[in-house]
Amino acid sequence: VALDLDKVFGVSVETGGKCTPLGKLILQDTKPQAVKWFQNAEIKHGRIAMVAVIGFMVQKFGVHFPLYLGPTGSNAWSPISDQAWYISKTTGVTFSDIAAASPLDAVGMVPTAGWVQIFFVAGWFESLAYERQWNQDSAIPGDYGYDPLGFTKREGGWDSKELTSLRLKEIKNGRVAMRPLWY
Repeated sequence: VALDLDKVFGVSVETGGKCTPLGKLILQDTKPQAVKWFQNAEIKHGRIAMVAVIGFMVQKFGVHFPLYLGPTGSNAWSPISDQAWYISKTTGVTFSDIAAASPLDAVGMVPTAGWVQIFFVAGWFESLAYERQWNQDSAIPGDYGYDPLGFTKREGGWDSKELTSLRLKEIKNGRVAMRPLWY
């Protein structure tokens, strides 16, 4: 059974209401599960990219958030430290050093133990997302069962016009957010 890729959710005016030629080439003769996998990956990467763009801007503009509401150098009111709060004593990197660095330099300053923690948490989230999306067979790509604002509890649920519009906006904003990360 051939799948009509021009009718898949997420195809809209940007591509003339049709699936892109590269997308058609990659997805020709695939099952709906493969399309769902690609949609899921696009939504997940889009969400990460949107957060990354915000994080890049926050770091670039010098915005500092409170850390434990601790001493100077760890809070928004006094980003310059009079005492060193080390992220890693072995590398000698302090929170103030990262606050003063450019966004890409700050990424390089994160010690190995920090990256291990990041990958552990990301792997944990991936296992939860896989369980929800594939083992519990959620029909909607990107639905991991976490809805603190109650969007899906509105009248009409996932099929409501409002939520369908919000889902499409999320995909489009994710696509836009992924663009700057390529450069």
